[in-house]
Amino acid sequence: MEHFTPSTNPVLNSVAWSAITGLLPLLTFFVLLAVVKTKAHVAGAFALLAALVVGITAFHMPPVLAILSATQGGVFGAFPVLWIVIMAVWLYQVTVLSGRFEDLRRVFDKIGGGDTRLQAVLVAFCFGGLLEALAGFGAPVAITATMLLALGLPPLRAAAAVLVANTAPVAFGAMAIPITTAAGLTGLHATDIASIIGRQAPLLATFVPLVLLYIIDGRRGIKDCWPAALVVGGSFAVAQFLCSNYFSYELTDILASLVGLGAAVVFFRVWKPKGSEAARERLGARAKATAGGTEVRSHGPVNSGTGGVATAERTVEDSLTPSRTWLALFPYFLVIVVFGIAKLWNIGVDLPAFLASTDIKIPWPILHDALVSADGKPISSTTYVFQWLSSPGTLLLITGLIVAFVYSKFDDGGRFRLSVADALTEIGRTIFKMRWAGLTIITVLALAYVMNNSGQTVSIGTWLAGTGSFFAFLSPVLGWLGTAVTGSDTSANALFAKLQQTAGMKAGINPNLLVAANTSGGVVGKLISPQNLAIAASAVDLDGKESVILRKVVGWSVALLLVLCTIVFLQSTPFLGWMLP
Repeated sequence: MEHFTPSTNPVLNSVAWSAITGLLPLLTFFVLLAVVKTKAHVAGAFALLAALVVGITAFHMPPVLAILSATQGGVFGAFPVLWIVIMAVWLYQVTVLSGRFEDLRRVFDKIGGGDTRLQAVLVAFCFGGLLEALAGFGAPVAITATMLLALGLPPLRAAAAVLVANTAPVAFGAMAIPITTAAGLTGLHATDIASIIGRQAPLLATFVPLVLLYIIDGRRGIKDCWPAALVVGGSFAVAQFLCSNYFSYELTDILASLVGLGAAVVFFRVWKPKGSEAARERLGARAKATAGGTEVRSHGPVNSGTGGVATAERTVEDSLTPSRTWLALFPYFLVIVVFGIAKLWNIGVDLPAFLASTDIKIPWPILHDALVSADGKPISSTTYVFQWLSSPGTLLLITGLIVAFVYSKFDDGGRFRLSVADALTEIGRTIFKMRWAGLTIITVLALAYVMNNSGQTVSIGTWLAGTGSFFAFLSPVLGWLGTAVTGSDTSANALFAKLQQTAGMKAGINPNLLVAANTSGGVVGKLISPQNLAIAASAVDLDGKESVILRKVVGWSVALLLVLCTIVFLQSTPFLGWMLP
């Protein structure tokens, strides 16, 4: 197989025409999803076919390499991405099997001033931010979406809320790996990039809780609860700024999420929301938790519900004791502990380094040797990394097994009966339930790899970078586009960080600003990523309704992107240039 190097101008020797042609697969996906209203896995399949056709015919990629790119992307979509999502939903199902999730719902009744809307904001924004800091890669969306269902929120609003909430923390997600990746590719200092992001992302974070209130309960939600939303968003933003600039950028989201949650708890001692009961009735918030559309009551024998979804038929009769409260919260505290140890523990043994050493790197057959950069070196993305132990999905599996073991030992006299065998059996049911969402994730990642390896994505980025000083305004669009395609801010930086740096040097714009803008742009692109849409749809049992969720959130994505573009442009001028370090 002869070598292939992606080109930015293969169509009519024009970057512009190449970029427009490269957009066709994305247009195919979103038109089929949002206009034709096909199922997401169908839209993904046709978009993948379009990417293969464009890559082979317009970008002159050898057919074998295009197909191999799709296979690598599909495998990556299956593991680790789909593995993470399945394990996140399974962990939730373990709590449902035991009946403990009903207790968790009752715990949340005592938080947020007894207001369902504020409880949802705290779960989606603060707890979701904490999960994003530790895990990322879809786990926060999957876990918090199921938790919002337990609060009684309608599935569509729950899905939209967690997608929008999963914006502000993304730049510093998974221990700030997007920033570390950008620094490694550009040679810039990670602390410099992080400090600028810490002067962009907090401006959005301040108002995200208000947006969540609007999504959950419209104008009435904002009217009744805006003071609490501003306290949560403002405290999160301040902590995000201070930690990213003066402490440790890797720990930014952990600290910001805890500060936001702590500020809310303190604020609720002196302030109470209005219209809580009326809001509960408007939302149809039920006294019964919901698991994938199946009612869950507490106490009684465990059985299999319809559609292969496990349910626990129980009736709440007694009060919520401290031990039951702790056991209801235990899985989510354990998630934080397990991920915290895996990411931070270096006493005696450097656990993060050990886990990373277990990764198996597999140069993708034929593709690795044939796909080369302009200097003739193999492109790093053609090496598949099998994270059998370090993957967040595996860590969630370990967490779930520990939870199942603890629940089997503390069953409160048999009223909360769950065996480890029951929990393991539920993995199969979860996989079956998520089969179509999984197919969507696999096809979307295959699409992304074909677009990336053939040069379609870089052509689009290069075209946008040719706008001179105005590129400062368009710079976040690249990050937004890259994350929308791949579902990962880290991947968006891998695609465009070097391009952003080069464009900044040519246009006389601070390269650190543009690389930071690429990362911040990815923050608002993640909520429309087909991968995340599929995850959210599956978590709230709206499989096949990804188009409905997309229409619910795309306006917020575009609006936040325009705000960010304006901020970055003004930061490149004396008007807001004083904000930069």
